[in-house]
Amino acid sequence: MDFKKLAAEILENVGGKENVVQVGHCATRLRFVLKDDSLTSLDAVKKIKGVLGAVNNGGQFQIVIGGDVPFVHQEVVEIVGTNANMGSVDADPAETASDNRKGIVNKVLDMISGSMFPIVPAIAGGGMIKAVLALLSAFNIIAKSSQTYQFLNFMGDAPFYFLPVLLGFSAAKKFKVNEFVGASLGAMLISPTFINMVNAARESSEGLKLLGLPVQMVSYSSSVIPIMLTIWLLSYVEPFVRKIMPKQIRMIFAPMVEFLIVAPIMFWLLGPIGNWLGMGLGKIMSFLNNVAPWIVPTLVGAFTPLMVMTGMHYGLIPLGTAQLAATGIDTIAGPGMLVSNIAQGGANLAASLKFKDGEKRALASSVGIEAICGITEPALYGISLPYRKPLYAAIIGGAVGGFFLGIMKVGRFAQVPPSIFALPSYIPADGSLNVLYMAAAASAISFVVAFVAEMILGVDEK
Repeated sequence: MDFKKLAAEILENVGGKENVVQVGHCATRLRFVLKDDSLTSLDAVKKIKGVLGAVNNGGQFQIVIGGDVPFVHQEVVEIVGTNANMGSVDADPAETASDNRKGIVNKVLDMISGSMFPIVPAIAGGGMIKAVLALLSAFNIIAKSSQTYQFLNFMGDAPFYFLPVLLGFSAAKKFKVNEFVGASLGAMLISPTFINMVNAARESSEGLKLLGLPVQMVSYSSSVIPIMLTIWLLSYVEPFVRKIMPKQIRMIFAPMVEFLIVAPIMFWLLGPIGNWLGMGLGKIMSFLNNVAPWIVPTLVGAFTPLMVMTGMHYGLIPLGTAQLAATGIDTIAGPGMLVSNIAQGGANLAASLKFKDGEKRALASSVGIEAICGITEPALYGISLPYRKPLYAAIIGGAVGGFFLGIMKVGRFAQVPPSIFALPSYIPADGSLNVLYMAAAASAISFVVAFVAEMILGVDEK
């Protein structure tokens, strides 16, 4: 593929390089922030060879490329200029105007996704280490008492334990405040000194106070909501402090003032609020799991493709992470997304048998395999959405697989991207394999149901 030619064609149909404020990319999509959306041609972009789909949503013009997106992004940046590279410049008036056009839901989802997405590789890597380690331990390949096990265990735990630090950095970047101040605030939440103070206060039953006001005795390791709320507050405090402070002393004294304002509020108010929200979520999920455990995984299994279209799936990740931190198991995000991705793969592989056009057959089979491996955007935008019936089949397969997971009360025990490779994350700490077998069975069910549904529904090549 000629990536330079593809980049030039894309820029031509998004209003030219002069219309680009910023450009970045995720695993499969180019993400543009544009000055004037009226200069774009969504239909023309979709027809470009090498483009699997496009959507203008939440203040971003997103173009689905697939696995080659980093190469296309590099060519776009070379044409537009490095200053347009996403995250490398300060807020632009055009970008601010674009942000102002977003609804409140889109703004919240954009902030969550923008904060969570950069740290996914870290927590995914750690989660995979934990998943593989559980598999090795279950088959007695590595003894839990060995030092090798202990090393691998803390290596896998580290990204998850230090999640407040990682999120503090990435959220600060998204909120356009100093990333290292954000990371430092996250580090304060899991400081060994603070943890020791909490433990000592619990033993003595005396409580903790900061400047005479009580501080909740809470453990913030692996937490999500407290640091997100804290960085949100920092996004108001930092601009104000830096505006009123003389620039001669700003570099040294501005961070100090920001810490002295934000950190106490974090310990007094925002941290406990985030903890209460997490506990509330845990209680809600416990209630649903006791009353109707099939509801959440069935809905997530069915509607994950639609949530991916709007970016709403990123809203599930913090919920699953918070539940995993609070209870040791995630039944919100991981299980439903797993069977949804597998179903998407099954539907697209079935579609590849139904297409008469050789190029479409090849595309459907390749993106179907990618979906099973956890990358669904190429399948969604390349086949499922344009031809609709594979999407319906994927929804049916995901719903059936999710329902099975729900009635069997299956959850994952490590934060791993939902794909066939995530199955070892369904092995609990005791090494039993029952949950793994159920997760594998649900994956097989979702694949078969989606495959059969698509074979019955067929595909309209027009």
